Amino acid sequence: METMKKSSHPHPVISQATNNSTHWIGHLQTDPTDHFAGQTFNCPSEGQLDNIQLFSSAVQNGGEVTVTLHEFDPATKNWGPLIGSSTLEVNKGDNGKWLRFGLPPVYLHKDITYGFRVQAKNAMIALGEAATGTKQPFTFGHEWSGDSTNQRGYYYSYFSLAFKVELCTHN
Repeated sequence: METMKKSSHPHPVISQATNNSTHWIGHLQTDPTDHFAGQTFNCPSEGQLDNIQLFSSAVQNGGEVTVTLHEFDPATKNWGPLIGSSTLEVNKGDNGKWLRFGLPPVYLHKDITYGFRVQAKNAMIALGEAATGTKQPFTFGHEWSGDSTNQRGYYYSYFSLAFKVELCTHN
């Protein structure tokens, strides 16, 4: 029997770093509607979750940004119960940076679909995303967009947030 050792350093197991578009979250001070973003992904490895990173294209108004992680059923497009969450204070100077959300050490399983949702409290932030246009759709998951008037939201296969999921995996 082979002994598995936990990797001491987290590393990305899924990453989509292309950034050719933006997805705005939060709300303008004159608009009461909160806008949310999210991303689903099929986990290609198993291991202990360390963090999720999102690319911040622009920060109109700084404030708290929260990421929540859930199991996700791609057939019914239903978000499962909360697995973990992390809140980060984002400032106006955080343009063009990867925002690292440290999450509780929960175990993610290979070939299970997960999703994270992002919301900004009292902030307006542009998250980096990739748009494929007429090229092939993304196959690892879907970008999600919702707001306070439509919490079920919409799913897109030709868009993806710019994100990284880092795990500590077994060697």
